Amino acid sequence: MITVGIRQLRDRLSHYLRRVKAGERLVITERGKSVAVLSPSAGNATDQRVEAMLREGLADWGGGKPLGSPRPARVKGPSVAQAVIEGRR
Repeated sequence: MITVGIRQLRDRLSHYLRRVKAGERLVITERGKSVAVLSPSAGNATDQRVEAMLREGLADWGGGKPLGSPRPARVKGPSVAQAVIEGRR
C-alpha cells in the first residue's frame, strides 16, 4: 500500500493513477493523517453480476423515491404543540 500526501498526489496524479490501475491501493494523507484510500475499481465485475441478477429475476431494481408508510405512526402522549406550551411555563 502506497502512502502519499495531498500535495504530492496533486503534482503527480497521473503517475499514481497508473499505479492504482495496476492494482495498488493508495492511502492519501493530510498533514500526516490518513484521510482517504484510493483503490482499483471493481465496477465491471460487480455491474455484470447485478445485471445478471436483474435478468434472472433474482433482484428487482426499485428505483424512484420510497413511497412511505401507508399509515402514519401513532404517537402516545401529548402533542408536540402541547409539550412546547408546557415547556414555556
